[in-house]
Order: sequence, then C-alpha cells, then structure tokens
Amino acid sequence: MNNLGRNLALWVSIIVMLLLLVDVFQPGNTQHAAQQLAYSDFITDVDTGRVRSVVMQNQNVSGTLTDGTAFETFAPQDPSLVSRLTGKGVEVVAKPLDQEGSPLLRYFLNALPIILMVGIWLFMMRQMQGGGGRGAMGFGKSRAKMLTEKQGRVTFEDVAGIDEAKGELQEIVDFLKDPQKFTRLGGKIPKGVLLVGPPGTGKTLLARAIAGEANVPFFTISGSDFVEMFVGVGASRVRDMFEQGKKAAPCIIFIDEIDAVGRHRGAGLGGGNDEREQTLNQMLVEMDGFESNEGVILIAATNRPDVLDPALLRPGRFDRQVVVSNPDVGGREKILRVHMRKVPLASDVDPRIIARGTPGFSGADLANLVNEAALAAARLGKRTVSMREFEDAKDKVLMGAERRSLVMNEEEKKRTAYHEAGHAITAVLVPESEPIHKATIIPRGRALGMVMRLPEGDRLSMSKKNCIAHLVVAMGGRVAEEVVYGKDNICNGAMGDIQMATRVARSMVTEWGMSDKVGMIAYANDDQGGGGMFFGGAAKNFSEHTAMEIDSEIKRLIDEAYDQARNYLHDHVDELHRLAEALLEYETLSGEDIRQIMRGQPIERVEVDETTPVNRRSSVPQVSGPEIVQPGDKPENDKDEGGEVHPVPQPG
Repeated sequence: MNNLGRNLALWVSIIVMLLLLVDVFQPGNTQHAAQQLAYSDFITDVDTGRVRSVVMQNQNVSGTLTDGTAFETFAPQDPSLVSRLTGKGVEVVAKPLDQEGSPLLRYFLNALPIILMVGIWLFMMRQMQGGGGRGAMGFGKSRAKMLTEKQGRVTFEDVAGIDEAKGELQEIVDFLKDPQKFTRLGGKIPKGVLLVGPPGTGKTLLARAIAGEANVPFFTISGSDFVEMFVGVGASRVRDMFEQGKKAAPCIIFIDEIDAVGRHRGAGLGGGNDEREQTLNQMLVEMDGFESNEGVILIAATNRPDVLDPALLRPGRFDRQVVVSNPDVGGREKILRVHMRKVPLASDVDPRIIARGTPGFSGADLANLVNEAALAAARLGKRTVSMREFEDAKDKVLMGAERRSLVMNEEEKKRTAYHEAGHAITAVLVPESEPIHKATIIPRGRALGMVMRLPEGDRLSMSKKNCIAHLVVAMGGRVAEEVVYGKDNICNGAMGDIQMATRVARSMVTEWGMSDKVGMIAYANDDQGGGGMFFGGAAKNFSEHTAMEIDSEIKRLIDEAYDQARNYLHDHVDELHRLAEALLEYETLSGEDIRQIMRGQPIERVEVDETTPVNRRSSVPQVSGPEIVQPGDKPENDKDEGGEVHPVPQPG
C-alpha cells in the first residue's frame, strides 16, 4: 500500500503541475489588465479624438487610447456609435461573440500537447528499463517474483531420481521449519546453495520443492534480470531484492542461471562489463557483508560453475555446491513413474525396462519421451499408451523421426540391409561388444538404417577391449558390402562409421593412453591456450614426428579392427544372407530376433493386447523382445547414410 500511495501522489502532483502550466500560459493571462470606462467617458474620449482603435463584440467594446492605455466598456443599443467612431478616424474591428463551452474541455484541449509529450517520455523510459512493468520510477526495483503456490505446490515427492541432492537440501527444509534445532547447538544454516548440473536435470524444480516442503515465501529471478543499460541499476535491484527477502524472512531467493551476472571479474578487456561487475560486487556484499541476512537463504542454479567468480563460491556465501547430475537407471525409473501418473498405460508398459533403455537421459528428456509416446498413441486413436509407443518415442528422441516418405529402390534397400546385417553380426560375435538392442532399415534422421547397441549396466569407464570392439562393429557394415558386392562396388554409406571409428581410435591414442608405441601421454589439443605451438591452424603440444606416430597408431587400430570384422563375416556369410533377408522382410528386428536368425531358428512375432488394464508390475514386453539391457550412459548417436547407431566410448 505504501508503494501505491507514493505512486498515486506522484501522478496527482504531475496532473496539478500540468494544469498550472496550462493556466499560466493561457493567452488571456498574458495581457495587461484593461481600464474600465463608463460609456459617457468613452463617448467623450471619442469626441475629443483620444481613442485610437476599438474592438466590438456585440455590446462589449474594448480598445486602446492614443496614449496606449487599454480600456473596456459596455455600450447600449446605439445605432450611431459606429458612424461616430469612423467619423473620428477610429479603427473599428468587429468580432463575433465567443461561444460558451466547457472550461474543462478548454483546459484539456490546451493541455493536450503537453500531455502527449509527457506520455511519450514515460513510454520511452519504460522501454529503456526493460518493460518490467514497475512504472517509470522503478529502475532500481527488484524483478523477483514471489510464488505463494496456493495451487500446484511442488514437494520432494514430485522430484525423483536425485536422492543425494534431496538429502543435502533436506537440512535446509528442517532449518526453515525448526531453526532452534540447529541454533541451540551453535550451528548456522548455509547462506547460499549452488545447484550445479547439466541442463534438464531438475535444478529449478528442486528449488521449488524446497520452498514447497518448508512452506515459506519463494522469490524467483533470472540472472539476466539484474543487468540493464544504465550503470548502477543492477546493484540497486540486488539491494531491493534482499530488502524484500528480509521483510518476508524466513524465505528463499532463487536465482536461475546465475552465471549471467556472476562471471569471473576482470575477464573483460574493456569497460563493457562494469555494470555486471558492480552488480556482482553488490551481491557479494549482501550475501556476506557487515549486515547480516538472517532467514534469507539464497539458492542459485547454473550449468557453468567453471565461469563463476571465486569470491562467490567461498564459504560464507555459497557454502554448499549440490551436484544435480543425470540420473542412473534407478533414478530414471522413478522419474518415469512420476511423469506416467497422468498417462493411461497399457498392461505391457514397464518403467523399469524403459529406464534401462534410456542411458544418460535427463529428467527433461524422460518427460519429453513420455509426452512423445502419449502423442503417438493419440495420433493412432488409442485409449492407452503401450510399450510400442514408448519404444518408438525413444527411437525418435535418440535417432530422429522415421522417414517413411523416403522412396528407396530395391537395390538401395538391399544394400542397406546387408550393411546393417554386417554391424549386427559383428556386434553379436565380438565378446566385448555391448548386446545388440535392435536393427532396422527404416530411415531415421540422416541414416537409411541403423543398429542400436546398449551396455548391460550403468557404465562409468571403458576398457581397451571395449574400445576395440566398437571399432570392429563400426567396420562391420563396410566389410559386409565388400563381401557381397566386391571391393570396387562399395558406397559412401560407411561415412559415419569411419568418422566414429577415427574419433574413438584417436581418443585411445591421444587421451586414454591405450597405445604402447605412443605411451601414456596426453597429446590432445590444448584448448586452454597453453604453451603449445601452432601447427595446422590449431594449438599442438607435440612435434610433427609425434603427429606422424599418432596417425600411424590410429591407422593400425582401425586396420586391425577391419581385419577382425572381415574374418568374422567371412566365417558367417550364410548368417549374413539370412539376416539381410529378414531385415528386408520385417524392416525391424529385435536383439533376440537377430540371435534366433543366426542360430537358424524361425522368429515369432507376438501381438500384444493394448486394451488390457494397466499393470505396472508386468514383466518384459513382447514387442521388442526380452533383450533390452541396462545402459550406462546416453549414447552420442553416430548416424550415417548406411546407418548404425551405437554408444561412443566416454572416458572414465
């Protein structure tokens, strides 16, 4: 109400000043006061020649004497007055009587230009302050919005898959509910908590859950809302934000994307960062300065902790850094169950199986997967969402949408089938390879077909045998083409496979120390601008001779993998033909289908009744076969014209 009263008083003062200005600059107010003459004196002055000019408006007569004195008088009905005036050489001007109108209307019309100018000025000031909606005088006011969450309250029950982060933040909730529990032992609650993690892992949702659990006021603001074109505005908004927090204490202030204002000071060479640095300085003072902010807990989120200023991260400001990482297989299952609450599921849907087939997915990715599956079922007119829709949604998120409109002739389709069959057979035969999940010749994204392999568990590291297995499987598609069509009739379908194999082999040699000839030395490019020399347009920290040895080792690893793949396919050429024919017939084969074909057994397709009531404890679905294995990390898909999709090794 205080802000409303001040704003109302300000606008009333502006309107009064405008009316006074209009009244002062009225034309009538600028004239000198006229002398009132009796009509008889007026006639005498006319007869004696003392009147210079008159203005007649009906019976009102005004004019000027020869000595410059202005006068006014009221003339009765005298028909001879005009002839008397003209006979004495008096200048006579006749004007019609003014039309009586509303005084307010006259004031408004006279003040209209000034009102327009003031309105344009106010509009420009609002635009320059960012259109935040706080009025022309609200430059330094905080943009923080208070969320009461009377409806749609978020608690820790709505946040799944990040149990460690919730455990660390539960202490803050307990402090907000019962501060004496900690203060009587001399403990102090952390002043600030920094949530660090990749995009989509639920940092903002976790902050809202803290406020929902503690049932305290929750102020939210973005880091970019502090910086404006005027110097000092950001610092003023920081002060105002903490003042609001003190009035509502105990409360939580959440700053999203704090790296927009908390970057390392002194990084800029010019003066363009002065405003941002002043804002950061004010935030540092407010968090841990001479004045204490008891009961105000600052929570910030970022996915770039490496660029934040060290003074912001020291104890006393952001005392804790809570890592919100991508969930493991158990966390993914919990997140899927949260998002599936409002989705009608068929009996064959098992969140555990979907979680095992979505390696490295964040919470946002899993929410998108559930939404895509629901949309796919709605497009087909189904009443429930089955496992088939979830499998299609997973493939769409990982590999892109199906391109069934792409017209392929029979020869290209057959070549693609043999290419994918080569990948699939080597994936089954190489002992260290991840189990094959599915193979398809349906185009997705840029690929005409693909083979997907998923690791058996949440993988945090890779052995040298695993890396070599990746190279062997990558070479399987090109080798299959050579076995069937001859070396002179190969096509460019293995482009993506070659790129992936080169990337893995280079990492093995230059980063992971898996080459005896080169040794356990990091030869990767120094991206931090270290003391390396410039070679070939990029910073290199090794000599040309070492570069030749690295290239030789990369070629040796790929050539050896190529030879292994060729040996496998030459020994199993009959299985290669059978698998390619099955792909041409069914277009998509599960991992179990592929193993049955290689054993010479016929495959069976079982249709699932999608109208059966929901049973979330159902076993492995029959749509994709039982071979959906637990993955460890989300594959960085490598797609190519011939087509394979497989996890790229990640360093441990």
